[in-house]
Amino acid sequence: MKPDNQIAIFSLDSGSDFASQVAAHLGIPLGKHEERDFEDGEHKIRPLETVRNRDVFVVQSLNSSDGFNTNDKLVRLLFLLASLRDAGAARINVVAPYLCYSRKDRRTKPHDPVTTRYVAQLFEAVTIDTMVTVDVHNRAAFENAFRCPTVHLSAREAFIDYLLPELGDREITVASPDIGGVKRAQLFRESLASRLERPVGSAFMEKHRSGGEVSGSAVVGDIRNRTVLILDDLIAGGGTMQRAAEAFKDQGAEDVMAIATHAVFTHDTGDKLASPALSRVILGNTITPSLPSLKTKVELVDITADIADTITALHEGRDVTDLES
Repeated sequence: MKPDNQIAIFSLDSGSDFASQVAAHLGIPLGKHEERDFEDGEHKIRPLETVRNRDVFVVQSLNSSDGFNTNDKLVRLLFLLASLRDAGAARINVVAPYLCYSRKDRRTKPHDPVTTRYVAQLFEAVTIDTMVTVDVHNRAAFENAFRCPTVHLSAREAFIDYLLPELGDREITVASPDIGGVKRAQLFRESLASRLERPVGSAFMEKHRSGGEVSGSAVVGDIRNRTVLILDDLIAGGGTMQRAAEAFKDQGAEDVMAIATHAVFTHDTGDKLASPALSRVILGNTITPSLPSLKTKVELVDITADIADTITALHEGRDVTDLES
């Protein structure tokens, strides 16, 4: 069955703000659906409009929020996708800007689960056609986990567009808070240098994690008297960003800013990001952070237009390579 020329956009209630912005860029309304909760904790989810023979996109980040934990959202999303398939959708595309369990992508101890792959199998069980995400923790692991087509987007250019007018003649270094993120920081550095039309420095910080404890403090790279942009895919507890910012300041950085696509904040993130070593925390809007104490420090960069462009390209059958990172 080939899809007709109608796009349908859906999300769970918990993701409707972000999805509504995407739908507005596309000039279409967000699809209506019903979510019912039963006393025993089970759910019923169904579309309230026809999707037969339509190209359906479900836009939903899978983080804990709004009283729902990650697992709640994952199960609800799977039920919505299955009900859309049963209702006759021609094609079902998942846009999960933040994809849960992506950090557990390999075995680091005996008998470790590779949870990224298990989540991919759950999506494949409801027969999705495409999985789209933004700045996943490990792109190669994400692509290898899924057997359906995948699209990996980056918020890199959106961040650069946001920062470029104010960087002026500053000496800039793009830093990774650990060696695992060096490739991500390198791509950002190359794009920023091209846009600035001048060299941009690079740096990273040593980090070791074992049993939940983080150690390491060595700094590699030129940061003295420079504005340092610490880049990561997400901020959770905030300890990694705090440690890196304070180490860079101790080594002579003039100004330190944190940049991350996903605000996967925990209860003590605010205390860590309140460190005076960090002047600003610049985040993508894939997840709306709820830290009123940091409202003067946290800034959100809107990526919904990029999501809408990707949906249009996929619907029209165009190559999305130039939209990917």
